[in-house]
Amino acid sequence: MTLIPAGTEVPFSVTYLEMTARPDWPMPELPDHIRLERAVDAPVWYFLSLYDAVGRDYEWQDRFDQAEDDPEALQAFVRDPDVVIWTAMGHGWPHGFFMLDWRQAGVCDLAYFGLVPQAVGQGWGRALLQTAILTGWAREGVDRMTVNTCTLDHPRALTLYQKLGFVPIGREERQRVLVHDHDPSRFP
Repeated sequence: MTLIPAGTEVPFSVTYLEMTARPDWPMPELPDHIRLERAVDAPVWYFLSLYDAVGRDYEWQDRFDQAEDDPEALQAFVRDPDVVIWTAMGHGWPHGFFMLDWRQAGVCDLAYFGLVPQAVGQGWGRALLQTAILTGWAREGVDRMTVNTCTLDHPRALTLYQKLGFVPIGREERQRVLVHDHDPSRFP
């Protein structure tokens, strides 16, 4: 176990990626027990619950900070008609989600993507990511898709994005004080 306790300041790297052509793969099949559900007029609490369930182990904290510092801006983001949440539901509970942001003309940003800890390592995360990518490209006028990931995210995230066609276009070094204990050895 390589536990890094909450309160520790840690360095991390953010990698920015883009994809400039729609992939030619067909829409993948998700497992029979998983269905995608689009959230319509989702309240902020719904987004934050998914954000926490998926991102707690990866120190996703920025939107909680925004909820305290500028709740109106967070509300505007979540409720914008060009920002859409898709939830992967299975057996009556969320297994993961992705959020697509089309607010910038010609660009779809994969704002968030991930699985809850109980769904990680089950073999269908790639299919969900492919679905998110194809859904992003399906909107008229998209000529570029973007995403970012960091070294606090799942250790295979960057590699998977690259395998599916995203290309790194920038990197930024940052520091963060951990809000939760961080144990990278937990990730399969």
